Amino acid sequence: MSRTEVPPGTAKAVRVAAGDLVRVIDVEGGQVGDVFAFTGSGTELAEHHSAAHTRAANDRLFPAVGESFVTDRRRPILTLVEDTSPGEHDMLIPACDPARYEALGAPDHRSCATNLREALGEAGLSFTGPAPQPINVFMRIPVGEDGRLSWLTASSRPGDAVTLRAELDCVVVVSACPQDLVSISDAGLSPLAIETIHNGGSRS
Repeated sequence: MSRTEVPPGTAKAVRVAAGDLVRVIDVEGGQVGDVFAFTGSGTELAEHHSAAHTRAANDRLFPAVGESFVTDRRRPILTLVEDTSPGEHDMLIPACDPARYEALGAPDHRSCATNLREALGEAGLSFTGPAPQPINVFMRIPVGEDGRLSWLTASSRPGDAVTLRAELDCVVVVSACPQDLVSISDAGLSPLAIETIHNGGSRS
């Protein structure tokens, strides 16, 4: 098993093979994480997790344990195999980006979209399209009866985690969301961690 620390407001990328487990851990509690998954050959990534295709595949806003996240080519890429958090996650809200913070009056603020590019670049990889809509773990965006969305503070506790099984060889990027102008993370920003269990623990 390997562990990668994701400092507050930044992102890290890990490579995983089909069958590996990826655990995203909320180290201190109350921290939203943006998770992206890509597959492709060489250094140029193309196919990626798609929130819209996943909602269509599962007939729900977020997969339940045992259900998969699928790509823009409708192929399963990750399966949710365990969730020790309260189970409140989101796939409706796009990654925060420079335009979002400019509208909030903070044009130089870090963003998950920028974090994604930086993390891929550090891994010698690139993705030329717009930032895909992420898997927003620990993010509370309930939908009201009138269809309106509420932005609530994450309720995840220290050590809460989601565990994903890779269905394809892929790159997983986790951003400890830097959004601190809207109260989606509790008591400011805090770190996340990525634990990778290779082939279910068959190699280290």
